[in-house]
Amino acid sequence: MQSTPKSNRIQIGIFGRRNVGKSALMNALTRQNVSIVSDVAGTTTDPVEKPMELLPLGPVLFIDTAGVDDEGFLGQQRIERTRKIFDRADIGILVTEGWNWGKYEDNLLSELQNRRIPVIVDFNKSDLSQPAESLLAHLNEQKIPYVSTVATDGTGMLDLRKALIDAVPDDYLNAPTIIGDLVKPGEMVVLVVPIDKEAPKGRLILPQVQTIRDLLDSDAYCIVVKERELRSALAGLKQPPALVVTDSQAFLKVAADTPKDVPMTSFSILFARYKGDLSEYITSTRAIEKLKPGDEVLIAEACTHHPIADDIGRVKIPRWLTQYVGGKLNFTHYQGHDFPEDLSHYKLVIQCGSCMLNRREVLSRIYQCKRAGVPITNYGLTIAYTLGIFDRAVAVFGASEN
Repeated sequence: MQSTPKSNRIQIGIFGRRNVGKSALMNALTRQNVSIVSDVAGTTTDPVEKPMELLPLGPVLFIDTAGVDDEGFLGQQRIERTRKIFDRADIGILVTEGWNWGKYEDNLLSELQNRRIPVIVDFNKSDLSQPAESLLAHLNEQKIPYVSTVATDGTGMLDLRKALIDAVPDDYLNAPTIIGDLVKPGEMVVLVVPIDKEAPKGRLILPQVQTIRDLLDSDAYCIVVKERELRSALAGLKQPPALVVTDSQAFLKVAADTPKDVPMTSFSILFARYKGDLSEYITSTRAIEKLKPGDEVLIAEACTHHPIADDIGRVKIPRWLTQYVGGKLNFTHYQGHDFPEDLSHYKLVIQCGSCMLNRREVLSRIYQCKRAGVPITNYGLTIAYTLGIFDRAVAVFGASEN
């Protein structure tokens, strides 16, 4: 049985100073010895992740982080890795001791609030000290929930679990569908799935699997074909499908073989909406028209696989964009959770479909780009635009280039 992908789990970051009991709290929440617990400050050096089922929420991912007050060169690196978790966290637990609230806690709280991440303050080691009444009044005034725990013996865990349930963002509980709202129950969709060097042996890639599941959850159904069989598959249907969805790399052939009156889009564009902000992506895609030879373009890929021949992000998209612009562009590539803080010299950012990232992290990247005044789009929209089929690819969403 396959487990729920990390990108589909609500991600709960545990933040705080060194040696306040973050790792002990992680172990108490998960009921497992996931993180190493020690009286030596700075034992946790890298984020530690633990997926689990937290009823009634379902699948979650707890992330234990290094202390934000770490010192020295290595300490600074640990802090930077901790800060990257801010981009992913759907909920933050700020762990502290009742007597020791200071600038670090104020800064952490501000960072979480500025990012609009729901936060719970956990006064751990409550058997040793209690927070000042003035601090509790301040938290109450800001409507920030807080609990008291003793992580080493499990005291307060039920209160913390309830606080987590209460803090879950509405957009998680009412998660958008991938495709279910684009078709009616009983309608059929054709999914075009090329089997090439990038297709994992013996299975489909995650966006394809999740799209199939979403169709079934929506009481619709699908047939799955390779691009070479699409024309004959459509000819054999008694009535046209409600929608054709293709891998973006096969856009041109699928567009040619799909009748004009049949809506068509790509998995990547479906995920642009599911994981990000489709309207912002569509607007930003127009920036391709302003690109000039020599411009800097950032390509961000969530997967960390080794690039292969004719890789979509490192070969095909750069080739199509270069041909469209009519001159050499300078491409920079980032993988996984890495993303540059300074975006000022880029003229365009192109994000992959983001199936391996959660929505919070993608929206954080979009926010960073908007703040820097840099347009951001995604793979599928970029490919459709450079191949001249952009309007058709986004029409199913009630959108177009104009």
